[in-house]
Amino acid sequence: MMMFHLNVDTAQFDRALDGLSEKRMPWAAANALNDTAKDVLTHMRERMEVVFDRPTRFTKNAFMVWKANPRTLTAAVQERPSVGKRHYLKMQERGGARAQTGLEKLLASGVAYEGALYAAIPADGAKLDAFGNWSRGERTQVLSDLGAQRDTRSNATTASRKRNKKRSKYFVPKHGLTPGVYRRDTSGQLNIVLAFIDHAPAYEKRLGFYDGAGEVFEERLPINLRASLERELAKAALKARG
Repeated sequence: MMMFHLNVDTAQFDRALDGLSEKRMPWAAANALNDTAKDVLTHMRERMEVVFDRPTRFTKNAFMVWKANPRTLTAAVQERPSVGKRHYLKMQERGGARAQTGLEKLLASGVAYEGALYAAIPADGAKLDAFGNWSRGERTQVLSDLGAQRDTRSNATTASRKRNKKRSKYFVPKHGLTPGVYRRDTSGQLNIVLAFIDHAPAYEKRLGFYDGAGEVFEERLPINLRASLERELAKAALKARG
């Protein structure tokens, strides 16, 4: 799991807390850490906007703040539990060869193809969504036409193909063309949608999860701590007057 911890030793600012009770001092520290963690998270999302082309909401929301409390005084910016063990951001951070995706496993096990199929990469003919990713609609059509759907009832049949004569057809050629999935439009035009490769794609380090996070922490913690102390002192003063 990718994670960036933020913690603080309260001894370094105890002298500034003379006006606060022992109960409120840890709260001031915890709130400052949480505000700083939010600043680091903002930095990460802004970094994604620079590194990626039109990142999706799923990508930008892959990280969350695990809040500090007065007892632990440790905040963390970490992956959401829902992103899964093989979230692509891990590869964008570390670099190196990636494992097969769920789609690639379906194709490798369900498609009649004699060559080695480890990865399937969207080609120039692939239909893209608003974020520049392969459209879910075409993905569904490809798996259906190739008989590779997990639910076999969703696979195209001879009868269903006859009923949908105006729909493009997807197939894997046996020879003569670059290995992959092709789309034949109703006009007869042929386009490659997915290119097959026989090895694991390798990624360069790109995201930079830790790049700049430490600088944001060092810059924002004193500012957030000062603001947190001022809030707590104001509460203490108001309570004393009341």
